[in-house]
Amino acid sequence: MSKPNFKAMSQKDLQAYVLAHRDDREAFYAYVDKLHAEATWIEMPPLESPEDLDNYPEFVEHIRKSYDSNS
Repeated sequence: MSKPNFKAMSQKDLQAYVLAHRDDREAFYAYVDKLHAEATWIEMPPLESPEDLDNYPEFVEHIRKSYDSNS
């Protein structure tokens, strides 16, 4: 059986493939590479308390948009 073209797969499709084929290291590394290349995360230092989120309004907005799009 031939492997799918991981580079041509969307991030969502590749994630589903990795979850269905958890022992496929090549797929996992392709997924991690794709996550890194797309860099859709927001980096921030560890929070000391929930109130620290007030210092990162762009992060809170990103979470709200993500939640709204999945609802």
